[in-house]
Amino acid sequence: MSLEQVLAFNLVLAVAIASPGPALLMAVQTSLSAGRMAGIAVGFGLGTMAAAWTAMALLGLGAVFRLFPAVHTAAKIAGAAYLLYLAWRMWRNAAAPVHARTAAAKRAFRQGFLVNLLNPKSVLFAAAVLVTVFPAGLDAASSALIVANHFLVEIAFYSALAFCMSTEAVARRYMQAKRHIDRAAALILGGLGLRLLLSRAQE
Repeated sequence: MSLEQVLAFNLVLAVAIASPGPALLMAVQTSLSAGRMAGIAVGFGLGTMAAAWTAMALLGLGAVFRLFPAVHTAAKIAGAAYLLYLAWRMWRNAAAPVHARTAAAKRAFRQGFLVNLLNPKSVLFAAAVLVTVFPAGLDAASSALIVANHFLVEIAFYSALAFCMSTEAVARRYMQAKRHIDRAAALILGGLGLRLLLSRAQE
């Protein structure tokens, strides 16, 4: 494993993390509604599970999903249901004052962890990238380094995002349009959940 391969992996990973999706949306909305520490906490949850998917891809879980499509389908249904639940709760709480939602900071890590846990596409993506970038037959030390690197990239990205989203200027604008922003986020999250269900139905 070379430095060039690690850099290539990080580049693909950064593009994937920054792409619009449930993880990014959850990180942005949490930082806006519950503050910087909650945003960082949700990033730790997202990063922990994303790195775990990479570890499982290195252990061959992607091949298990391909060999047993029913397992993959069940994971997708569970993921879609969780996204729809989050969308419903976000819509319901859109009009609630921010101070009434400070408890969100306490469950932010768990929410981030579950969002990526119930996203089985993550392990397939990780498996595809790993096969493309790194040579076959990686030893245990190299595999551990890849997983640790993935975790640090995720944490750096989401921590920076939390700092940007929780600045005074951004927070003030969010407060002025909280109901509309939260409901728009709920619609997007619900749409992602429905798309996941529809993609399952088309398989």
